[in-house]
Amino acid sequence: MSADHQPTFTSVEQARTTLADVGYLASSAIATTVFLADTLGKPLLVEGPAGVGKTELAKAVSRASGAELVRLQCYEGVDEARALYEWNHAKQLLRITAEREAAWDEVRSDIFAEEFLLARPLLKAVRSEKPVVLLVDELDKADEEMEGLLLEILSDFQVTVPELGTITARTQPFVVLTSNATRELSEALRRRCLFLHVDYPDPELEERIVRLQAPELSEALTTSVVRVVNALRDLNLRKAPSVAETVDWARTLIAMGAEELDPELVRSSLGVVLKHHDDISAATKNLDLDRALAG
Repeated sequence: MSADHQPTFTSVEQARTTLADVGYLASSAIATTVFLADTLGKPLLVEGPAGVGKTELAKAVSRASGAELVRLQCYEGVDEARALYEWNHAKQLLRITAEREAAWDEVRSDIFAEEFLLARPLLKAVRSEKPVVLLVDELDKADEEMEGLLLEILSDFQVTVPELGTITARTQPFVVLTSNATRELSEALRRRCLFLHVDYPDPELEERIVRLQAPELSEALTTSVVRVVNALRDLNLRKAPSVAETVDWARTLIAMGAEELDPELVRSSLGVVLKHHDDISAATKNLDLDRALAG
């Protein structure tokens, strides 16, 4: 049985508008790739620096489509038991104890049944009867073995539990894989996905994002914040400010009642956008605020 696939978006422009309605301002490239992934029923691999909105894109698609978001947060050591399923061993032991007089073959067939199965995010997404957005977040942090575990889902939207057989999705999930590119993902995985690279937005789009997320900030100060953040990104920093940190800085300035960015205010609030002492020192020393604000 193949998975049922019902696209959410009817055009690139409708995808862009619908995502904007739920608070995500998509560039032309993002809206186009999301529309194609949805229309073609293909998983979407999103790469780019940390903090440019890759995870938020999956959340926005979930809100825009009314689908439940199922998230697998990857980390070093995440395995099949955490990602796909595991057996409820305590409950199995209770069953074995309760049926100690029964033949082992009978007990064995009992304890590997649905009743004892603990579904993790991948299996949960496949078995859902309602539309689901499956987010596999920061896949590059997981071991390479995790990619092998994903291939069956990415190509056929199904998983195999040896004791139960192959389980195919009834409703095809919209799959989003994110990566900060800290290691190279396999060609087998990339081949199954549409690829989208998300970089820092251009200043015009970033200003629109700040206005959406921090509407109380004045137009002039919004422009100044974005200009200074972009100047910071041009410095040689360990971690450049993300879009989320730009918005945090805007909200910080609102809370402080700021009316303009002056050197003292920038120095005192750099910790909102920079998260390493070395970066703050470098910015304090090298940022030419007058030049940055001049655009």
